[in-house]
Amino acid sequence: MNWNLWTRQFHRWASIAFAAIVAAIFAMLGMGHEPAQWVYYLPLAPLFLLTITGLYLFALPYIVRRRKAVQE
Repeated sequence: MNWNLWTRQFHRWASIAFAAIVAAIFAMLGMGHEPAQWVYYLPLAPLFLLTITGLYLFALPYIVRRRKAVQE
């Protein structure tokens, strides 16, 4: 599998995990349960991964464009 495709797929799955964790926290709050303090830190791990992969995917077109210009 291509590195760029793997990164894009990983980014998608990390976003699903992030959304599920945040939705679960809001659902617990909506049901009147007060979760432990460490639960609020759970979304930070996927958010960090989303930041890294998102920045890479954002810069990817510019990197490819620069490589093509150098090769010509």
